[in-house]
Amino acid sequence: MKKINSYILLHFLLMIYSLSGILSKVASHSTFLSLKFCLCYGGILFLLGIYAIFWQQIIKKMSLTGAYANKAITVIWGMIWGLIFFNEKITLKMIMGALIIISGIIIYSLSDNKKEIKKDE
Repeated sequence: MKKINSYILLHFLLMIYSLSGILSKVASHSTFLSLKFCLCYGGILFLLGIYAIFWQQIIKKMSLTGAYANKAITVIWGMIWGLIFFNEKITLKMIMGALIIISGIIIYSLSDNKKEIKKDE
């Protein structure tokens, strides 16, 4: 159960991390050093600060390679945020790519769990 909670926390953290991409895109369409630009970059720094603090806590509870393998999920969050906030289209190729990413994360996570079980025996 601890392992599942760590993965849930990790994926929530990666969702927060991916939100910085939204702010980056909004800032890129703003006038340099305007209030909107500065607020967006302040938000980015805040989100990345939160991410950095909690990332350190996550890697205390799980392997670094396992955590990094799950980081690829931010590509999928980027697709979702693009659809929600920028009305971008999600194509069949993007869905296929997302399925490949998810499959890779699952395969790696399962093999990582088997290694930990053998190590504990």
